[in-house]
Parts: sequence; C-alpha cells; structure tokens
Amino acid sequence: MKSQLIKERILSQFKLDQHDKQTLDLVLCKEMNLDRCEYILNCMFDAKLDKCSVLAFLTYQLYKADAMKAESIEIRLNQEEQEIVESFKSIKDLQAITKSEEAEDIKKMFLALSKDVRVVMIKLAGFAYDIRQIKTLKAEDNEFINLVKEIHIPLSERLGLDKLKSSMDDDVVRLEHPKEYFELAQQLENKREENEEQFRVTEEKLKKIMSDLKIEGEIKHRQKHISSIFRKINANRDITSIYDLLAMRVIVNKVEECYSILGKVHQIYKPITGRVKDYIANPKPNGYQSLHTTVIVENQHPLEIQIRTFEMHRASEFGSYAHWLYKEKTTKKDKLDTRVTWFREAIENAKDLPPEEFVETLKADLYGGIIFCQTPRGRVLEFPEGATAIDFAYAVHSQIGNSCVGAKINSKIKPISTQLKNGDIVEILTNPNSKGPSRDWLNMVKTSGARSGIKSFFKNELKDENIKNGKAMFDQVIKDKGFTSSELLLDKYLDIVLPKLTMKKIEECYAAIGSGSLTANQVAGRFISLWTKDNATVEEKPNIVTVKKNKEGVLIDGDSGMLVRYACCCNPIEGDEIIGYISRGKGVTIHRRNCPNLKYLESERLINAEWSTKEKKNFVATIHVVADKSNNNIAKLTTLITNMKVLITAFDAKDVGDNFICDIAVAVKNTAELEKVMSNMRQLKNVTSVQRSERWI
Repeated sequence: MKSQLIKERILSQFKLDQHDKQTLDLVLCKEMNLDRCEYILNCMFDAKLDKCSVLAFLTYQLYKADAMKAESIEIRLNQEEQEIVESFKSIKDLQAITKSEEAEDIKKMFLALSKDVRVVMIKLAGFAYDIRQIKTLKAEDNEFINLVKEIHIPLSERLGLDKLKSSMDDDVVRLEHPKEYFELAQQLENKREENEEQFRVTEEKLKKIMSDLKIEGEIKHRQKHISSIFRKINANRDITSIYDLLAMRVIVNKVEECYSILGKVHQIYKPITGRVKDYIANPKPNGYQSLHTTVIVENQHPLEIQIRTFEMHRASEFGSYAHWLYKEKTTKKDKLDTRVTWFREAIENAKDLPPEEFVETLKADLYGGIIFCQTPRGRVLEFPEGATAIDFAYAVHSQIGNSCVGAKINSKIKPISTQLKNGDIVEILTNPNSKGPSRDWLNMVKTSGARSGIKSFFKNELKDENIKNGKAMFDQVIKDKGFTSSELLLDKYLDIVLPKLTMKKIEECYAAIGSGSLTANQVAGRFISLWTKDNATVEEKPNIVTVKKNKEGVLIDGDSGMLVRYACCCNPIEGDEIIGYISRGKGVTIHRRNCPNLKYLESERLINAEWSTKEKKNFVATIHVVADKSNNNIAKLTTLITNMKVLITAFDAKDVGDNFICDIAVAVKNTAELEKVMSNMRQLKNVTSVQRSERWI
C-alpha cells in the first residue's frame, strides 16, 4: 500500500516522536493523490527539508482530499507547522484557479515566499509533477504550460532550484516538440555506454589528484538535460559541438582546494580555449558559484569539469535563497545578501502592486538582462538592463533615493535619468532640502524596488491627500456605474476585497487609488462583482443602462416591442450570440450567451433573444492591447482607429516593465467592425497582443 511506503520513507528520513507519528497516521489517507504526494516528498527529501515541512504538507493534502474529515479529526500541529499549512491554504492549486485569479495566486505565492521559502519550493515541486503527468499537449493545457514557462521555470532558476527548473524545462520541450525530444533522447541512449566508460576513466584520474593533494570530497557526473541540448541545437549548433554535454563535478570543503584541483586537471587534460570560467570570484546573477573548465578527454570529446565547495553545491542544488531563509533562520546580514537583491525587491513589490501589474513586472524582471555597478567604495549592486541612476539611488537606501538630485557616473555628472552600463561606478548626489521624487520618475525606473520606494514616498508623505483624492475617484466611478458607497462598502464585501488587496481598512484602498498603486476601476470592479452575485445580476441597477422602448435592434422571442437594456457585465454588441433575462418590472436584460454571470441567474427567467436587422445603433466595446514600449504607441493606435472613422470613447494606458498596455473603448456597429479594428491593430509593428475585454473604462 502506497501510504505505508510513504510512511516508512518518512520514518527513515526523520526521527519522529510519538506525537509526530500519531499526526502522520492521521493525515495519511487513501483519498489523497498518493502518487503526487510521493513525487513532491521525494523532491523535499532531495532538498533536505525538515519534518515540519513534511507534516504540514501532508496535513494540507488531507484538507484538499477530504476537508470534512480534516475538520473532524484532531490534528495537533506545532505553531511552525500550522503556519506552513495556512500558507498553503492561501495559495490555490493551479488546476482550481481561473485565468482572472492566476495573477492573485502568483502574488500570494511571493508573499508566502517572504514568510517561508519552503512553501514555494513545495509548490514548485507540485507544478513539476503536474506537467510531467501531461502526456500530449491539448488546447486546454496551453495556459498552464505558458505559466510554467513564463513564471515557474525562471523563478526556479532565480531561486537556484536547478533540479526543479530542469525537470519542468525538459517536460515543456517534450510536450511542445515531441519528435525532436524523443530523437535526442534516443541519441543520448545510443551513447550511454561510451559515456559511462569515459566517466569511469576520468573519475579515477580525479580521485588520484585529490589523493595526491590530500583533499577529501565527492565526485559526481551528469549528462546535460535534453531541454538545454535542444535549445543549443536550435541556435544552429550541432550536438557534437556542445562542449558541456557531459560534465563531472568535484565537491570539496575549501575554496582554495577548488583552485588547487583546477591546476592539476589542466596538467593531465588540455583545456579548450575560452571554456575556463571562474564563477567563484564572479558569481552568476542567481548566486551560483563554481569553477568550470572544459577539457578534451580520452575519447577525444569535450567534457566539462565543475569544481565547487559543499556550501556552493548546497546553494546550487537546493537554492541559495532556501539556505538564506530556511536553513540559517536568521535576519543577520551575511555574504548571501549580495545574491538576493532581485528576490528582496520582488517580495517588496508583491506587497505594493495590484496582482496583474505585479505579474507583468515579475515577467520583465525574470527575463531581463543583468548588469553590475559599483558605489565609489566598491560595493557591487545588481540591476536589470535599462536601470537608471534613480534605481541605483533607491538600491543604496530609500532615503538616498528620496533626496536624490543628480549622479556622478564614472566621475562625470549625469542626469538622474541616465541609463547605467555594466561596470559603471556611480555616486548619488543628494540634497536634504529636496522636495522628494517626482511622479515622472515612475516612467524612468526599471527596478521594482525603486518603483516601490517612489510610491511609498507618495503614500506616506501625501497620505491624507491621497485618501481624499482616492475616495473622490472611487465615488465617481461607482456613481457612473449606478451605485453608491452604502450599497457596495458592506462589511461582508470589505471582508473579502480588502484581504485580497493585502489591506485592512478602506482608507488604505483610497490611499492606494490616490497614489496610483491601484485604479478606481479595479477596486470598484471587485465590489460590483460581489454585489452582482448577491443580487443575481448587476444590470438590474436602474442607472447602469438606460431602459427605453426597444429601438435597440433586438427581438425577444420574435417580438420587438419589449423593453430591453444591455448587461454591462459582458457588454454585448451586435453579432454576439445573446440571450435575454426577464428582470422584475424592468423589461429584459441582454447578455452574451457566454457571460459568466448567467450561472447566478434563475434559469426559468432566461428567454431567447436575437438581433434584428431593422434597427441600427452603435455599441461600446473595449479592446485590450499589449505592445512593446515605444514613445509613439498612443499616436499610432489612435490614428489607426480614427482613420477607420471609429469613435474612441475612453482610453486608459500604462507602462509595465518592457511593455505598453492600454484599454481602448470604441463605438462600433457590430462584431465585424470590432474585429476589423482589432485586425488592423495587430498589423502594427510593435503590437504583441490585441483582445476584446469586458473591462469598464
């Protein structure tokens, strides 16, 4: 029985007291997905996670499998274990979240990461299992695969979790390029015996070197992952020219021993020019450290030899961030602080940005290139490409950023908006009488830390003004949609919305709107969505749309004489498949047939509806556009639309990372005209995505 095997494996890993054994017996049950549990537990054992992690993880699996059973039995966890369980509960499983919730879930994962990295390590192991279970790629899997590629793989790499990163990467290639994947797998299998023999010969020579130098350690070997080979071949390279296809790893106790072994290796094997790399003196951006050399061995093929300390190996295999947050369990600064600049900023950003904006910024941060700059005293700081002197100022200290008035870059005075280059020596010029940052700085900075610092300044220094302005903006938006504060700001709605925004009071929400961290439309939409569920349908509010005699071009059960209005939750336009809903005393409300709010309506009051060709009118539809950042995006889009003689009724745009994102409301006659506008937009050179949106602007 698998549950018994799992129990025995756990008992072999940890020394459990009687209380822990009782807890283990309670939480292990057949209702769990035991295969998934076993896979994740093996990842946890590989990463040397502790028994608290294991007991908390299994307890959460019981809650997932049988919540009633979990509530009915007395599971006694210590405080640390209970906190891990609660962190798991706050992050939904990927299969359970809708597209609109993905951003919220990713943000929660980062907030959990700030409390305990073990939670996120385990979640990433779960994603690795889930993608492994997909045998062939289907349309419904695309969103999950894209999320894995855009967030989970680069996040695993940033956190130093190489095994999980490589596992997910291999499975992405297997699903997206099955033919090439299995051909490569076969080629590697054909070379397996030859490679194993070469590993044996080289290992004997490395052992002799270590014996002669009286150095103790371990020797391991590995073959390059298929995903890495696939990408190098796609970069117009032949498999025989990949120098790190095979690698051996020497792990020792001291840094000086690494260099001693490297010298001896070069005495017995000829190194390939340009393939000797010192990542100990110059670590990679994710903190990875090791010596690499590629040599020609007995079979006349290249073999990479990596030499590192046990400490470096633990950081590489299990994550330097895991070491920092979990194993050390300390707030004291040490050398690892220089490796976690991006990580700290991302966590801070998760607290301050709305979920959708956070995810867009996260993608930009994960994929952006890295540069290194220095203070005049030699402190090295890490930045994404395109970072400015303002980013540097806030990286030094938030007060330096707030009082920044200029910069010396390589001893020359430069504007604070100057983009930094790799190796620049930067000195920030400050003025204690400075009035603080300008809102324009938000368009100049690249790092989430600087952006967060600037927004924090406006929140704290101008808090009362922000609350006043934010409340006025919120009240105006809900008034335009036919609501009042007394209807929407009920305690039951506040208890749902505010925690999702990581806030405790509505005043914090107003302040965020006033400072620009949130938009009034975003916040209003959350409250209106809850009101909609409680009141069957938003459109029954009398002021949301105007009710009048049916000159709208809609037939209700073949009759054009009924009162109709259009649901603002789905904004139907002519050409959409529609259905009517009989409102009490207010005629018929027209929804799109795929409107998500239909599930909240009384099915017996739904009625057939169709468009009439006799009456013609304009409808307002919203188009969501994502484009590469460019100074003339707005001009190109508006010119294109006006040239088509289409009226723009509203426009909302912002820069997010390397992208320009905007929502444009247009007045069109039908879906055909809307599609024509969208099709022409897609032809613009720097536009990457054009979609119809239900967002109100």
